[in-house]
Amino acid sequence: MMRWVEFSPIGEDYPRLGVVVDERVIEIGESDKGTLMSLIQHPHQADLVADIRAMVLSGSSVLRDKTRHVFNLADVKVYPPIRKPPTLRDFYAFEAHVKTANQNRGREVPPVWYEIPVFYFSNTGSILGHDEPLPYPHGVTALDYELEIACIIGKEGRDISADDAENYIFGYTIMNDWSARDLQMKEVTVGLGPAKGKDFATSLGSMVVMPHELNAYHTGRTGVYDCQMVARVNGEERSRGNWRDIHYSFGELIARASQNVTLYPGDVIGSGTVGTGCLLELTRAQGPWLQVGDVVEFEVEHIGVLRNKIVF
Repeated sequence: MMRWVEFSPIGEDYPRLGVVVDERVIEIGESDKGTLMSLIQHPHQADLVADIRAMVLSGSSVLRDKTRHVFNLADVKVYPPIRKPPTLRDFYAFEAHVKTANQNRGREVPPVWYEIPVFYFSNTGSILGHDEPLPYPHGVTALDYELEIACIIGKEGRDISADDAENYIFGYTIMNDWSARDLQMKEVTVGLGPAKGKDFATSLGSMVVMPHELNAYHTGRTGVYDCQMVARVNGEERSRGNWRDIHYSFGELIARASQNVTLYPGDVIGSGTVGTGCLLELTRAQGPWLQVGDVVEFEVEHIGVLRNKIVF
């Protein structure tokens, strides 16, 4: 399996584009600016990706003409795959999470949830990458994580059908929709939000897997795969779920997101939290919540790991 990554060798600060195979990062020299976004916008993206994949997986000597260096994964800094997406929509698509979150508030799932997939817009200017520290947000007392999958849109489209949506997905990555529960609970009482309770950070990464790499795990629903999802805090497992349990497929999410509007390359669409995928579910909104010094690590089968440490 081949995964895409935006990286730099430790000690350097400019991004490079690479593919990860067997814990090695192979730098790809085809992109003008060395970013995943430039690959997504490449006029012949599909042909270029296919050529690179064939050469990487075959070990072809021709690959030397299209690469600069090969690094050990442990020796590079990994950036968010899209550092400032044009838009970031986060859905609410796992029924188990929706049920538990509502039960903890003493209410039933709103009937409209079963009628349409719903989402909110998040802050595209506060994206964190793998191993990038999260400063504990000022004034917050109930910091939480949310274990999610995100897809990155690969080409422009409007009013996309659910059946055709997979043709618009460049790839999938891991997402942590950090949440300040105390702020969130206040905001939603006025009928808007979440807003400031989500404003301070969203983590994406560490790698991106294209849909065809996951074919062996496809469930038959557009953008739904049989992949385990795990969250750990300080090395201790706290959450476990599976992508296949999502109620609304990524096809349905993209259809909803693109209704009457245009999606653009680099737009990010989050799944919402997998069942058990946050402390809000696990502790009935009573805490204990995340603290300074905690290390939150997400692992999604066949995609990789996304990890952040909370700092002052």
